[in-house]
Amino acid sequence: MQTKLVTAIPPPPPRQTDAHKGTFGTVIAVGGCATMMGAPALCAAASLRTGAGLVKIAAPAQVLPVALAIEPCATGIILGDDAADNVCSLDEADPSQQAVLAVGPGMGQATSSSELVAVLLQGQRTIVLDADGLNLLASFGNPRPTPGPPLVMTPHPGEFARLASPLGIAHSATDPQHRPEAAAEMARAHGAVVVLKGHRSVVSDGEHVYINTTGNPALATAGSGDVLTGMIAALIAQGMTPFDAAVLGVYLHGLAADIWVTRHGDCGMTAQTLAHLLPDALNRYAGSERG
Repeated sequence: MQTKLVTAIPPPPPRQTDAHKGTFGTVIAVGGCATMMGAPALCAAASLRTGAGLVKIAAPAQVLPVALAIEPCATGIILGDDAADNVCSLDEADPSQQAVLAVGPGMGQATSSSELVAVLLQGQRTIVLDADGLNLLASFGNPRPTPGPPLVMTPHPGEFARLASPLGIAHSATDPQHRPEAAAEMARAHGAVVVLKGHRSVVSDGEHVYINTTGNPALATAGSGDVLTGMIAALIAQGMTPFDAAVLGVYLHGLAADIWVTRHGDCGMTAQTLAHLLPDALNRYAGSERG
């Protein structure tokens, strides 16, 4: 199946003058474990700085206080060891089931996490799946159940290889010539939007392909993927389609790193710094659109 190359970057969501926090949607960052407490906080921080009105962190009890200390503008949902109880907790926090879930940052691969991911992939909420969420999906050995909720997958090449192996996808995730079709084939297999991260990140919904033009080696730092996950989730929560949110997300993610490079060079940026640069990237892009 031939794909169509997309080059236009969609505009950011509008910001109405009479808006309140409910206007701009809710993101729930689902993840965190004892050894990766900061990951869901980075995801939440990025969602807030990309314009989401309300962000919640759903994490184990030992993780949540640390995550909320890192990002105090988020609120918390305590997760336990039982997947059914955890789904109930999410439903209590989001009874309308309109929140966008950012699933996987720092989650780990415990049995309870695997069960939770499996249940969420059959639910109603839009999901941005990253990190251990992707590794758990790969361990299932099959495409995700369909029909399912709208899904954006954000693998780096290693995660892509784990996902591709049981599906028989042979296209290289690192060869620039093969990356667009690799992403498109993965998107078709899961009925999802795929963001294949790396130099010139690729976004595909199986029919369309976008190849990103922003970014630099400063992004090669732990946690930058958690930031991207939160960004895409926030843009969807504000009304963008999953494909457009992924395209704009990767563009702004790279643009924020480009802003860092102009000020400091291509070394030393942390994921937390990257998240703080997102409003600058949004403002610069909005300015270029007006100009």
